Amino acid sequence: MPASVWTATAVPAPDCPPLASERRADVVVVGGGFTGLSAALHLAESGADVVVLEAAEPGFGASGRNGGQVIPGLKLDPDEMARRFGHEQGARLAELSGGAADLVFELVKRHEIECGARQDGWIKAAHAPAALRHAEATARQWERLGAPVEVLDRRAVAERLGTDAYVGGFLDRRGGGLNPLGYVRGLARAAQRAGARIHGQSLVVGMAREGTRWRVRTAGGAVVAGQVIIGTNAYSDLGGPRDGPWPDLQRSVIPVWSYQAATQPLPEALRRTILPRGQVCSDTRRLLLYFRLDPSGRFVMGGRGKFRDSTDPALYRNVMEAATRLYPQLGTPAWEFCWSGKVALTLDHLPHLHEPAPGVLAGLGYNGRGVAMATALGKVLAERARGLPAASLPLPATPIRPIPFHGLRRPILGLVAGWKRLLDDLECRGW
Repeated sequence: MPASVWTATAVPAPDCPPLASERRADVVVVGGGFTGLSAALHLAESGADVVVLEAAEPGFGASGRNGGQVIPGLKLDPDEMARRFGHEQGARLAELSGGAADLVFELVKRHEIECGARQDGWIKAAHAPAALRHAEATARQWERLGAPVEVLDRRAVAERLGTDAYVGGFLDRRGGGLNPLGYVRGLARAAQRAGARIHGQSLVVGMAREGTRWRVRTAGGAVVAGQVIIGTNAYSDLGGPRDGPWPDLQRSVIPVWSYQAATQPLPEALRRTILPRGQVCSDTRRLLLYFRLDPSGRFVMGGRGKFRDSTDPALYRNVMEAATRLYPQLGTPAWEFCWSGKVALTLDHLPHLHEPAPGVLAGLGYNGRGVAMATALGKVLAERARGLPAASLPLPATPIRPIPFHGLRRPILGLVAGWKRLLDDLECRGW
C-alpha cells in the first residue's frame, strides 16, 4: 500500500494468511474492503460459514485509501429516488442510504474498532449560487424525512469551515470522519471473531460452476461454496482486464483516480481556524474537493488526480494549491503524505447490485461515498445471500451493463475533466 496518513496512524493489520488448500464454505466473499468485510461480518454473525479472499490485504484498495469521510445519502436526492423506483422502493433506498453513516458508527462502537471515529457531521459546501439552490433543496428533502440536516448561509458555512470560499451549503449531523484503513482492519477483526476466515495475498484467478456450488480458485487453493459475493469495486481488474472474478464488472464502472495530500500536524492556534467544530467537508464542484482534519491535526485535502497511482509530490500540485486557496492561513505548509486510490463511478450515480448467475452476488459503484454506502450494501448482500427476497431489496438487482467504449475512457475522461474544471472556475468567478 502507498504510505499515507492512514497507514501511518492505523492499528496493525490482522493476520490473514494466504489460502493454501481447498476449503468448503456456505459463502465465499471476493474482496476484503468495506463491501466484502461488511458482508462477511453480517453473514458470520448470522451463523454462516464464510471465507474471504483478498488479493492483497484488507483495505488495500479504495477502502484503505479514501478520505475517511462518512457521508449519508447518495448523489440522488430522496425525491429522485422515489421518481426512479416508485414510492415504496424509493423510500427503502432513502432509508438505507440515509442510515448508512449511522450503521458505520454503530459497528465501530459495537465492535470497539480503533479508527478515530467522530460523528461530528458532514458539510456540503456550495461553490456557486446555483449549486447552493440545489444543496438547499437536498437539505429540505432530508429534513422532511426527519434527518438532522441544517441549511447554512454564507456566514454560517464560513464560521464552520474557517474559509469564506463558499456561498453556503448544509450540515448533515449523521456524517463524520474516521481513519478508513483502521476501520476496514477493524471490520476484518470483527469478522474473524465472528468466525469468518480471511485470506490475504489470495487473488482469485477463476470461478466455475460445479453442480449447485461454485469453485473459486486462487494460486494456492480453492473455496467451494454455495454462494459467492463479489465486492471488488474499482479494483475489479486487479488480476488483469480478463482475469477478475467476473470480467464484465470492471467494464460496468468508470474508475477515476482521487489524489490526497496531508500536512504535518498543524500548530494548535492554526488548527482552531480550520474546521473548528470537527466536521468533514466536500463541495459541489463538478470536480469536487474534499477536506478535513485528522485526529492529530493534519489537514487532509483531496481531489481529482492523474490517471495513475503515484506518490510523486509534483503530481499533487493541484490538490495542494486548492488547499492554500481555500485556507490562505496555511501559508506554505509542510506536506507529509501524498497518496492516491481509485473511485468507481457509475453512469446513473447509483451503486449497483447484481446477480449475474444463480448463487452469485456483486455490489459496487459508490461514486465517492463508499465508507458508508459500501458498508450498508455489504449488509444487504449478506441478507440476500441468507434468503432475503429480491422484492424486498432496497436497491433492485440489475444486469451488468458494460459501458460502451470503456477502453477509450482515459482520453474521453481527460476531455470531460478539462471541461468540468473550466465550468467550475467560471461559476466560482460568478460568470
